[in-house]
This record gives sequence, structure tokens and C-alpha cells, in this order.
Amino acid sequence: MKILFQGDSITDAGRSRTDDVYVGTGYPLLVKSSLGLENPDKYEFFNRGISGNRIVDLYARIKADIINIKPDVMSILIGVNDVWHELSDNPNGVDADKFFKIYSMLIEEIKEALPAVKIMILEPFVLKGSGTEGAYEQFRPEVEKRAAMARKIAEKFGLPFIPLQAGFDEMSKNTDASYWLADGVHPTPMGHEYIKREWLKEFSSL
Repeated sequence: MKILFQGDSITDAGRSRTDDVYVGTGYPLLVKSSLGLENPDKYEFFNRGISGNRIVDLYARIKADIINIKPDVMSILIGVNDVWHELSDNPNGVDADKFFKIYSMLIEEIKEALPAVKIMILEPFVLKGSGTEGAYEQFRPEVEKRAAMARKIAEKFGLPFIPLQAGFDEMSKNTDASYWLADGVHPTPMGHEYIKREWLKEFSSL
């Protein structure tokens, strides 16, 4: 069974560009270690997350990094850069409506090319941290809009949706947010472990 992880830097997590054995240091590695231990030789894992990607970037590489791999199961975690890039000195984000439109095109074309593939949609998330606090009043509601659109995508296509924001919010009530998301966006090992557990909960019910 081929399992593909897709997304931005949260998924990328330093993965190799030349060897699929090295899936980075994030939740894809933790999923691989758990499933690989329990079921030796049953799964083949691919990480094609790319740091900085927005939904439009992911859509642009649909052929090379999704369809050509022919995964049996894939997960997508995308959305924070669609906001973050808009808050830069040279705004280049993707608004919520376009995010939904391109995401819909992505899923439609994946399902057309790979009708048997099972797709899980992960919710984008953000906390106040060193990378977000300067514009957090804009950051948080905009990420929530992309999260709502990701949930809408899951509903539109009948796909599993994995919520993550509420869990990060709850965990950061009594522990500093940086314990979970180093800069408000990128997970620490503990943050990746949380994502892995939520990922596996949904995977077990596919």
C-alpha cells in the first residue's frame, strides 16, 4: 500500500529530495515508524511536502507529485502559507475563495486520475508565536477561513477531515504555545506527535 503525505513545510520537515526512504523528521516519519513497526513490508511511504507551498503550488505539481506516484492513501495539509505569504512585504497569498476553488480542482483531478485513492484532509492551524505574533490579529482569522474551506472540501467530496486547531488551542492553555509550535506555525516533536496521533485515528477507520 502506497501512502503519500502532501503539504508545505509542516509536512516537508526536512525530507529528502532524492531518496523516498528519508521522509523528514515530522509527522510523516512518526506515522511511518508506527505503521511500519506494526505491519512490516505492508506499506510504502512517500513525502512530497514542500516548504513554502500554497494550494496553487500544490496544484501545479499534481502530476509529478501525486498522480505519477499512484498512492492508495494520501493526506493533504495545506493553507497556512496561503495566509502567511499575503502578510509579507511582497504579498502573494491565496484568498479563501480561490483557495477553495483550486483545492476543489485538485481533488477533482486526483479522483479522476486515481478513482480508488483514499484522501484525508488535514486542518491548517496557527498559534501566537515568534513567527506570527506581529500580525496575529490578521493571521488567526485568515487561517480559520482556510480551515473552514478545507472542511468544506472534505464535505463536498465526502472525504475524512482531521481537525487540529482545537487540539493545539487546548494543549496550549496550560503549556506555552512554543512547546507545540516552535514559531506559531511549525510543530515541535511534540506537535508532530499530536498530528501523527490524529492522522492515525482517521487512517484506522478508512
